[in-house]
Amino acid sequence: MQTLVIPLIPRFPDILHTDAADASWVITVTLVAAAVIMPVSGRLGDLHGKRPVLLASLVVLVAGCGVSALAGSLLPMVVGRGLQGCAMGVIPLGISIMRDVLPAERVGSAIAMMSATLGVGGAIGLPLSAVIAQASSWRVLFWISAALGAACLVLLWAVVPDSRLRAEGRFDIPGAVGLAIGLVSLLLAITKGGAWGWGSPTTLGLFAAAVVVLVVWGAYQLRVRYPLVDLRVSARRPVLFTNLASVLVGFAMLTGSLVLPQLLQAPALTGYGLGQSMVAAGLWMAPGGLVMMALSPVSAGLTRRRGPRTSLLTGGVVIAVGYVVSTLLLDNAFEVMVATVIVSSGVGIAYAAMPALIMGAVPLHETASANGLNSLMRSVGTSISSAVTATLLAHMTVTVGPVTLPSLAGFRVAFLIAAGAAVAGVLVTLLVPRVRDRLDHATTVVAADERSELEVEERDAAGGGRDALDVRATG
Repeated sequence: MQTLVIPLIPRFPDILHTDAADASWVITVTLVAAAVIMPVSGRLGDLHGKRPVLLASLVVLVAGCGVSALAGSLLPMVVGRGLQGCAMGVIPLGISIMRDVLPAERVGSAIAMMSATLGVGGAIGLPLSAVIAQASSWRVLFWISAALGAACLVLLWAVVPDSRLRAEGRFDIPGAVGLAIGLVSLLLAITKGGAWGWGSPTTLGLFAAAVVVLVVWGAYQLRVRYPLVDLRVSARRPVLFTNLASVLVGFAMLTGSLVLPQLLQAPALTGYGLGQSMVAAGLWMAPGGLVMMALSPVSAGLTRRRGPRTSLLTGGVVIAVGYVVSTLLLDNAFEVMVATVIVSSGVGIAYAAMPALIMGAVPLHETASANGLNSLMRSVGTSISSAVTATLLAHMTVTVGPVTLPSLAGFRVAFLIAAGAAVAGVLVTLLVPRVRDRLDHATTVVAADERSELEVEERDAAGGGRDALDVRATG
């Protein structure tokens, strides 16, 4: 869903009978909707069951693809893409339900594998959608996506069991509305600030509104009995610093996806461009996603032996090294592919570690909402990366005939900024306590009043090799 429409971006003004500025909402609305829905769907999953919310998310996805496939103007396309964004909650929900229903020995590898599919989907989706868009109608892209979503819906219904774990309380509607208003204001200012002007009244007003609304929202969350996001749990050192690291890793991850395709497709007349088509550029980028999948067992094994903190540190270091190397490997498409593979390897290791760190530090009945918040932090990081990279490349340009393009120096500066973000993510991860949180499958304690709470915490024993397990059940 994230890369599906990238090949269509230049064609959207003609397809939707609008201008380029308005057509960009096709991209923006999916990002904003996904950011808002992830903590919301996570909380709904904790309260009412993760499987029902997963099924509902896929229904929304199929509906959104159908609306987009039938669209002939901007408004229905934006509505359809917004519905597709609302399905992004499947990622934190899927990771959380695996912790609840899988045997302990399979949880780590399963989470690593699902985290890797984020990269695989994007890597395969870009060249595949480019081929389909060139060989057939653009509407076919959305019909194929609808069919895949329907197939996932059937398989989920038939294969995946629901978790018996439930959080007590009710859904916090005012909290959801406040979070939505704050996030929409923030993300619109970040993603559209370059087009509107960073000093424009609209951009500054949205930033100010985001600050005010989110501060008020945070104060409300601390006072309400059943908050949408438990900020006290989120303030725990493992959760807080993992989420901060997620912002930085998300920033670093997207930079390569934004910069390298432009380098591959830049005309050879620039002196640095590689003159690749959209399809060829996607194919050169695809191995990065496949490497993420191939490395998922390695990431799971590292987490099992050394803990998720070590995995996150390793991933951040590999990302930083990959971007530093990328400043040198720009002479041909093969070198670009090598740089992509190095960065993607680090992203795969880091992304697999984040849910493990989060779920090892929160109560069992809050895993979905905690993972939703972590996914939101990554989304904020990617949004900031998009804005920073776009602004940078817009100011560091070269002119080739009548065309103005980003300069090679601009690409290299973008890589160095991404490397700096990865290094900052490593430094933040060092602040995460040394906790070896195996995601052991815990037996649910069910009290007569169905208000049991099971919290599993695992810490390194002070004497060395064996972990101490502390299980507390209340209710």
